[in-house]
Amino acid sequence: MGSDAEGWDATPVPPPLDNGDPRAWCAVAVARLARDQPEAALDAARQAVGRDPQGEWGHRLVSVALERLGRDSEAVASAREAVRHSPGSWAARLRLGSALRRRPGGWREAWAEARAAVRFAPEEPDPHVLVGDLALLRGDHDSAARAYAAALRRRPDHPAARVNLGLTLLRWDRPRPHHDPAWEVDPRETGQARRALESWSRQVRVLLAAALTAASAAGPGFGLHREAQAGGALALAGVVAVTVRQAGRVRAWPYVPAMLGRDLWLALSVALGFVATAAYVVCLATLPATRPASFQEAADEAGGAWAGAAGLVLLNAAAPLVARLFVEAWRGRPIQALAQFAAALPDRTAVRDVDVASWVVAGRVWQGAVAVALLPPLTGRPVTALASIAVLGAVWRARTRAARRGAPPLRPVLRADRWLAVAVSALAAALACLAVVGAAGTLPGGDPGAGAVVWAAWAALTLSAAAFAGRAARAWWRGGPGPWRASLVPSESHGTRLPGDSTPSTGLSDEVRHAATYSRSVVLAYTEPGGPRALAVSAVTSVTSSGEFRLIAGDEAWDAVERDPRVVLFVSDPRFWAEVRGVAVAEGDVLRVTPRQVLMREYPGRHQARTR
Repeated sequence: MGSDAEGWDATPVPPPLDNGDPRAWCAVAVARLARDQPEAALDAARQAVGRDPQGEWGHRLVSVALERLGRDSEAVASAREAVRHSPGSWAARLRLGSALRRRPGGWREAWAEARAAVRFAPEEPDPHVLVGDLALLRGDHDSAARAYAAALRRRPDHPAARVNLGLTLLRWDRPRPHHDPAWEVDPRETGQARRALESWSRQVRVLLAAALTAASAAGPGFGLHREAQAGGALALAGVVAVTVRQAGRVRAWPYVPAMLGRDLWLALSVALGFVATAAYVVCLATLPATRPASFQEAADEAGGAWAGAAGLVLLNAAAPLVARLFVEAWRGRPIQALAQFAAALPDRTAVRDVDVASWVVAGRVWQGAVAVALLPPLTGRPVTALASIAVLGAVWRARTRAARRGAPPLRPVLRADRWLAVAVSALAAALACLAVVGAAGTLPGGDPGAGAVVWAAWAALTLSAAAFAGRAARAWWRGGPGPWRASLVPSESHGTRLPGDSTPSTGLSDEVRHAATYSRSVVLAYTEPGGPRALAVSAVTSVTSSGEFRLIAGDEAWDAVERDPRVVLFVSDPRFWAEVRGVAVAEGDVLRVTPRQVLMREYPGRHQARTR
């Protein structure tokens, strides 16, 4: 996934002044991570863990640094330590979910951790973003869009939520569309199965096309009809050999039906292999005895069966290519997606996705212009070219609506991608030429120069397609993103804000610790269906070094925590009282309360009494 890496400061961050303070070491680790210094951040985070092994903030930062270094398994282990020490920490749950999503087979557990983070801190945007990212990985665009919208309601300038919401509007294809990340199987095994199925289809279709070409030349051409049919039948043995060989490479057969259901193009490729085989058998059975002068004559001789089947065998490669170009251009809502990408600028991933989405829009306009250009020769009426005005109107209307929704101005986008500028200019010229042709068709006797204008329109359309090809060749040569959907990437950027899984844990002062441990006046407040309720805590068994309360409470509190884990502890002391807002998690015979916010107040005196 993409992130905004621009503006990183390479200046080293020195150690803290107090080497014995674990929270100071955590602050240094955060600063080093913000400057893209993961190795130095890992050292600082481990210093913090060494000084406070129970501090979940240190374990979280170790996990973040390890993930930045590509050590995903170790990152998961450190995140689990953070959750073990503070199971009620939404940041620890978020960190574990983020680490697990990168591990094969870890999607289900990552989803559970992300949902727990949302439950513990519904007002925070980052847990909602993680839920959206996990849904997006499965191709569940609707659920992802709802999660990103929830995050944006809490923080409208969240770059990752904006960019990824735009991807849901474009119906973005994940990197492995055939694989469901919720499956327990290793994605490398389903990837190998996908490659084997595609290779089988490709090899079978090429083999049968070559065999049919040879049989058609030998039979009708040289009078070897029977021999050609017998030799052509041997190609079917080759099909069997290819099938056996490729089937041996597939180790995830139980998942193949689901893979075909998830990946439309894989299913189409496999289907074409079977269709080509059946069509080849029909070709052999109806092979003409003499060479036909044309496909029409062959159709008349064989009742149309041979000509149609031969077309399927020889020309089947073009069908999926045309279908994919059409589907990818018209899937999703790129104008609305552009508005979301623009709201995240200048995030680097947003800049990239703006360019790709602009090419998607240009592809739609190009296909519409080609359809209009084909109308006059197909209908014999040049006036039908006036449909180009409708295309121009649709483009203008979409552009106006996009501008109102915050889409980026066209000029900066064209300046950043000169190939796109050439393609858009050529499209505008082609539509203008077609409008002239249509207008000339309304004149009595027509316009003798209309033919030249038609050729000019086709030349402009060709130039636009050449610009796309040039941009694609440039991307291939440089290894950069191309003008196609596969170049769209999600974002993990948090902008200038500290990521949720790096935020500090809540500390407790010595006074609050002492009061909670020794006071008998500890009250737990929680929410019930009938409203808020409070009850006295039987005992606070301990307060850990990380600030977690472990207490004994009645059954009513346990039932309430199951419904909503957000609770408030009121701790009193002769000098002050403290309000501790946190998250309660049941474990064994105790409730473990992880603090999120601590408020300390003095008791009001007579001078603080409310006056009427």
